[in-house]
Amino acid sequence: MKIDIDSLNYGELVELNHKIVARLKFLDSMHTHNEMMRFSPGDQVCFASPGQDKQIGTLVKYNRKTVTVITESGQKWNVSPHLLGKVKNVKKESGRVIDLKKR
Repeated sequence: MKIDIDSLNYGELVELNHKIVARLKFLDSMHTHNEMMRFSPGDQVCFASPGQDKQIGTLVKYNRKTVTVITESGQKWNVSPHLLGKVKNVKKESGRVIDLKKR
């Protein structure tokens, strides 16, 4: 699709610019929303924080552009959802050994 903007006056160009910016913001917010929906409150997530090791925590809340994560050390982080990864829960065994005798 080709759009001829050469015939538009100053006011029309400004209005077109406002519409383009609004549409781009809408598309960004839709992308962020879709990224958020990969996670649910209570999910174990991980993310890399600047200058620190990988952080692991629990997603506790959705915000407009971020999610709130409480880390294992008790820190509260607002993180962009595209920086998050899910942590696979590994069930810990009780440590008991059961001897199965052949009959």
